[in-house]
Amino acid sequence: MAEHNQLGKKGEELAAEYLQLKEYEILARNYRFNKAEIDLIARRGDTLIAAEVKTRSTHEFGDPQDFVKPKQIQQLVKAMNHFIEEEGLDLEVRFDIIAIIKNNSGTRIEHIQDAFLYF
Repeated sequence: MAEHNQLGKKGEELAAEYLQLKEYEILARNYRFNKAEIDLIARRGDTLIAAEVKTRSTHEFGDPQDFVKPKQIQQLVKAMNHFIEEEGLDLEVRFDIIAIIKNNSGTRIEHIQDAFLYF
């Protein structure tokens, strides 16, 4: 597996652990629908969360959250709508980004709630 893929996989594991520590229930990992993939789908109370995890080893090229583009957001919304229909859920939905910088100096996790509004 390529090094950047390993970093991404490790970031998703760290994000899931982080959410669980914050009392979120992980409902799905790497949920796929058509061309979209939601890294983590979690629930906390009456809110369903689609979490996009972005992991980088440095800020050199920008913050991890800067790499979520409008086309990806549209795909995430479609995938989340499908998940909700498939599971028969009637909950509030929120889209979050979990931005992780992981390198030899340590790990920094930033949880950005309501990172974008769905349309």
